[in-house]
Amino acid sequence: MGVFYAALYMNAIGIGGVKSSVSPFGASQFDITNRKEKQRKEDFFDRFFLIINIGSLLAVTVLAYVLDHIGKRWGYGCCSAAMLGAFFLFASGTKRYRYREQEGNPILQILQVLVAATQKCNIKCPSSERFLYENAPEELRLPITNRLRFLDKAAIITEKDGGMEEIMISPNPWRLSTVTKVEEVKKLSGLMPIWATTIMFWTVYAQIYSFSMQQAVTMDRSLGKIFQTPVGSFAIFLILSGILSLAIYDKLIRLLFWKSKKPQGLTNLQKIGIGLFFSILGMVTASLVEARRLLVVRATGGIGESLPISAFWLLPQFIFIGIAEAFTYSGQLDFFVTESPKGMKAIGSGLFHTTSAMGMFGTIILVAVVKTFTGRVGSQIWLAPRINDGRLDYFYGLVGLLSFVNMCMFLVCAKNYRGNAREGKQIVGDNHYSSEESA
Repeated sequence: MGVFYAALYMNAIGIGGVKSSVSPFGASQFDITNRKEKQRKEDFFDRFFLIINIGSLLAVTVLAYVLDHIGKRWGYGCCSAAMLGAFFLFASGTKRYRYREQEGNPILQILQVLVAATQKCNIKCPSSERFLYENAPEELRLPITNRLRFLDKAAIITEKDGGMEEIMISPNPWRLSTVTKVEEVKKLSGLMPIWATTIMFWTVYAQIYSFSMQQAVTMDRSLGKIFQTPVGSFAIFLILSGILSLAIYDKLIRLLFWKSKKPQGLTNLQKIGIGLFFSILGMVTASLVEARRLLVVRATGGIGESLPISAFWLLPQFIFIGIAEAFTYSGQLDFFVTESPKGMKAIGSGLFHTTSAMGMFGTIILVAVVKTFTGRVGSQIWLAPRINDGRLDYFYGLVGLLSFVNMCMFLVCAKNYRGNAREGKQIVGDNHYSSEESA
């Protein structure tokens, strides 16, 4: 068991390293100043998601067959061989990859800006940029914005920072930050409202791999007179719907955008919005199907191994959530990596992956709250130990309602989000702070 748990933890560490780095590294292979490469970069995230889902499809089909019919050691062996091959394939491109030199530690930079601004909290922000410290090359400088003006204090030069010669040679980063570094921290903080409003989607997604599978166990899964569909195979419909929706978008919808002279297609925020909408449809459909299943339970008394209702009634909710995942995943990943400041792309990718983690934790909290507050004063508990004794349809309805509220909040945040292209007006002349442009 010690060896087994060690393997699980090693796998978790490996996944953490790969997931947070592979997408920003892949995106950095494209030169956004080149029109053709910029277009390829926009396609990269959709195809990245497509390839991931092909791997998932192989896992629930080919690998599942190997595990069940040949042996688990062969299944783990296939995974090991595949990862070994992937490692050598990745390493073979070492000399051809484009590398971007990383300057400094982004986490340290965030802490330094916060500490420097806090130390100068009693100092009033100047009205002119001339009193703020900057040493970045002209082409890499970011213009000052009126957001989070408190952080601008980190760039104020005071007597405690030393003389100008000392500052120009080796400034103390815990007391003095450049305007560009301050603006990079501002840009990263600007992603947080979008981050917070995309967590709920992954709470919805978690229901498909938990309660929807429990529904399938109690229903008739026969396909014809002989074949019995495995419960785990229902995930195929989730994966296929995601793959097909992106293929249709890439080959059909994008073509319509080209004809309308909008080659960029849907924006990342629009993709996320579409994903959130389909997630709501998925929960509403799941609630209706569960209500129908419970009617069959009451009519039959829940007697027998499976209810006389086809498990394929569950397909719409799997399909809707699969479509939602395709748009949300690709939109989120592209958004957080693209909109993150230079040198913080891995943090942007990490923000994306933390939304799924927080969404899973959100499911645990939501289930605990529902179990605590339902079943009191003689009312029926929603999430009973036996699914036939509960009201899972009410729970799905609650999740759908919370998702609707969350989508409204997302739309407000998306409308007010100011991206890299609208970062604010460049300060000229007397270098006075400019008023922010409307979103």
